[in-house]
Amino acid sequence: MQFTAVYQKHGKWHLGWVEEVPGVNTQGRTRKETEENLKEALQLVRQEMETVAG
Repeated sequence: MQFTAVYQKHGKWHLGWVEEVPGVNTQGRTRKETEENLKEALQLVRQEMETVAG
């Protein structure tokens, strides 16, 4: 499954979110940090969805 990651820079912060999954968003001081945070956030949400689905 593929997802669309969106990144924007606002001042000193980089923001990132996944368009297809509400609630998967993050921020970081660098683009790399934001990418890593976003991957972790997506992984956590997917694990939670699998747990709820049983």
